[in-house]
Amino acid sequence: MAFKSYPYLIFLIFFLTFLTLSPLTQTRFISSSSSSSSLVSDEINDYQHSKSYPFLSYKFSSEETCEQTYGFLPCTSSVLGNLFLIVVYGFLMFTAARYLSNGSELLLEILGPGLIGGLFLPVLGALPDAMLILVSGLSGSAEVAQSQVLVGMGLLAGSTVMLLTVLWGSCVVVGKCDLEDSSAVDKKDTKRFSLAGSGVSTDIWTSYSAMFLVISVVPFIIVQLPQVFHTSSGKRVAILIALIVSVVLLISYCTYQVFQPWIQERKLAFAKHKHVMSGILKQLKQRSLGRLFTEDGEPNEDVIRKLFKSIDVDSDGLLSHSELTALVIGIRFEEIDLNNNDAVRKVMNDFDTSGDSLLDESEFIIGISKWLKEAKRSGKADSGAHTMKFVDDFHQQTKREHDSLGNQNDEDAEGVKNVRRTSIKAALMLLLGTAIAAAFADPLVDAVDNFSSATSIPSFFISFIALPLATNSSEAVSALIFASRKKKRTASLTFSEIYGGATMNNILCLAVFLALVYVRNLTWDFSAEVLVILIVCVVMGIVASIRTTFPLWTAIIAFALYPLSLLLVYILDYQFGWS
Repeated sequence: MAFKSYPYLIFLIFFLTFLTLSPLTQTRFISSSSSSSSLVSDEINDYQHSKSYPFLSYKFSSEETCEQTYGFLPCTSSVLGNLFLIVVYGFLMFTAARYLSNGSELLLEILGPGLIGGLFLPVLGALPDAMLILVSGLSGSAEVAQSQVLVGMGLLAGSTVMLLTVLWGSCVVVGKCDLEDSSAVDKKDTKRFSLAGSGVSTDIWTSYSAMFLVISVVPFIIVQLPQVFHTSSGKRVAILIALIVSVVLLISYCTYQVFQPWIQERKLAFAKHKHVMSGILKQLKQRSLGRLFTEDGEPNEDVIRKLFKSIDVDSDGLLSHSELTALVIGIRFEEIDLNNNDAVRKVMNDFDTSGDSLLDESEFIIGISKWLKEAKRSGKADSGAHTMKFVDDFHQQTKREHDSLGNQNDEDAEGVKNVRRTSIKAALMLLLGTAIAAAFADPLVDAVDNFSSATSIPSFFISFIALPLATNSSEAVSALIFASRKKKRTASLTFSEIYGGATMNNILCLAVFLALVYVRNLTWDFSAEVLVILIVCVVMGIVASIRTTFPLWTAIIAFALYPLSLLLVYILDYQFGWS
């Protein structure tokens, strides 16, 4: 998606003007001593007020001087100045994320899924968050890093929670369709905002992504074990083990993503094969000249032989391609992106043991008997062999199985024109996005930390709310656009991206965070924050793992988890003193 030139140009001029005038506008106050007892008393009261009510105690200017990032970027110790810098640097991080997202989409169009889609692009998607977390723990001395690392934890928790609550719920609302037979009907939205009558449906692969999301919280549990058992001796060991587990999970997740397209194609091919089986068995049931099973539950070869002769129009003892085509006419194979010729080809491949592209009577009997036994095994227990109800049950079951896997060929894919030019454009976008993220991550962390000092608002809450808006906005907009198409396939892609983004936060970004804590010997004291991540990931992950249809009322639960997460951290940290 191309950027509009004029808004960016105006913003750049505005930012450069601020950059030029920044030395003149920096506020540097020199504290003066006073012997007045009243002034001392006021300072003590202010401190006690700040400690009791950290969100209410702030000044519009601070007596502390600021330090310019890189020696030339603007800085300020005032509240409004730092708020402005957060907006500016946040917008630049949003721009970096946008370039990375657009470049990734172009690269995916050219190279397709597999190695690129499974390994390269997920890492790029989490790059802005990882950059911010990295610089939050590398700045200055260990004491400064310990203070600023709370910004990284706020971003880590805020990104994961925002994706799984606000964005997840918004996608359900935007993508809702009418629910019929516990499944959403593509592009049909007549029930408006019915809490139980409208919603979204996804394929089974999306549920698998949600399962990975649940597994990805294991490192959080490991690193919290010393706090759970109230021991300090094994904290560094727990951090190291959690770091190793995070890296192992990252490699495992990327490996699965690399091979997932081929796994999906094979499962879809098998589902189509079973659909051909069920369709033809249903046709044979309608043309049956007797029971297809004997009294002892075995396929009735006499009846199958009569069926063979009824299909063999020219009575030459062989079934040709055209005679089998006449058999499958009327079966709706277009539902699974399959035509009659493909269906006949599958029958030949399964029945024709001689390889002459013709079926004799024995091949037909053996093939149909095998299919009947498989259908009977797959059918419901209450559908008796003599009622032949299991054939209908098998047909419905295979159709649901195919639908749950998702058909990736329901939209026409246009080939990329001018591959070389598109490749260069994608590479430039990725390089530019990476450069912007690397350059402005440190200034953004400094601005958040300075704003926290000036306002006495904990930096965790600032980064929890503000930074995910900068680093995840482009992905959120893309997800909402996809969801608005109101189709099962696009809903599956949307929610898979959400679960994938949260999973990468939990393993890649956490790995970076744990590495910083371990290498710099920082203190791990984030019990409340970790608890919030665990609650949101486990609740949303388990719900998404066990079901593929989400009524509109599930969005209300997702929305409610966001403010509850902030409230829980505040209560645990500032009322019960967990930190």
